[in-house]
Amino acid sequence: MSPSSAAENPWRALLPVFLACAAIGLQAGVALPLVPLALEQQGADKFTIGVIAAAWGIGMLAFGTRIPQMAARFGAVPLIVVSVVAGSAVTVAYTLTSSPVVWFVLSLLHGITGGVPWVVSEIWMNVVVEEKRRGRVMGLYAMLVALGLALGPLVLQVTGVYGPAPFLTCAALALLVAVPLLPYWKTAPVIEHTADSGFAIVVKAVPLAMFAGFVCGLGEQVAFSFLPVYAVGAGVSAETGALWLSAFVLGNVILQWPIGWMADHYDRRSVLAGCTLASAVLVGLLPMVPAQSPAVIGVVLLWGGISFAIYPVGLALLGQRFNGGDIARANTAFSMLYILGGLVGRPLAGAAMDAVGDPGLGWTLAVFYFAATVAALLALRRGG
Repeated sequence: MSPSSAAENPWRALLPVFLACAAIGLQAGVALPLVPLALEQQGADKFTIGVIAAAWGIGMLAFGTRIPQMAARFGAVPLIVVSVVAGSAVTVAYTLTSSPVVWFVLSLLHGITGGVPWVVSEIWMNVVVEEKRRGRVMGLYAMLVALGLALGPLVLQVTGVYGPAPFLTCAALALLVAVPLLPYWKTAPVIEHTADSGFAIVVKAVPLAMFAGFVCGLGEQVAFSFLPVYAVGAGVSAETGALWLSAFVLGNVILQWPIGWMADHYDRRSVLAGCTLASAVLVGLLPMVPAQSPAVIGVVLLWGGISFAIYPVGLALLGQRFNGGDIARANTAFSMLYILGGLVGRPLAGAAMDAVGDPGLGWTLAVFYFAATVAALLALRRGG
């Protein structure tokens, strides 16, 4: 796909990757609750659940720095196709054992394979999109991922949440990621790789965007690991707990476009501050709302929609600062900090829930959302 054709019709240039991202969301929506719920059924404590869930992030962090170089060498589509096929095989392997140690290793391998389509698709979008549309494009991207995530728990209503069936279904769904990209095997945008790329340099250049990625990753990954567990502990069924995740991401489907529009028309730092502050308030309210009350769905829905927006707003801040070969390393650093947030947050939230009960989930997240609010307000005060 030539740069000129992308400039003439940027939405057409983004269509295949948008469809792939929706498929990524669908597969993730099925996959994310499975291991935590299975481990809880086996009697594992919440700290152990958090550690095993965090293994995905360890795999991503270990391999993530190689993704831009491999995408530049092999091409965006071939690399994504190989990764989703390998990821499907790993998912099938979960059905062969119930050992927490083996599941830790499998989660580690899943992080290596699963990070590739995610990072490469974001680089693809940031390469193609024009600055004036960046906030809306990233908002639409987040909305499509969220739509897939929202549908994922509905699939679990058919397959159930325990046993091999949901894992096998998840493995099949992962292959859908590659389907819309296959026609672009040789014509996808070229991803450049700068040989002397330094991730510390890009983190230092845009610290607010990078901290936004970290906090969003912490909040989202903790939610997907522990929200169903929190729901079960509060007295609802595992299936209902999975549906709480649907409400969490449904807010994203509703809110990403208007928040993306705001990010294109107002200072993105102020939009970010509003999202993080609202998220802190909503997770603080969560322990105060009875789990059987319809109001809890409203709180979870708003929390999901607003906290999800931290990610595309952070990406928009990133994209307005970098271009060319630098965007690949910047995107990868952003994604790795997102993963690092989950790596830190999952065991931390699990330990807090073990120590003080279910309210530990909301209290842990509120601290980090509020810290991001302070960082955004300080960036606004400095100006520039």
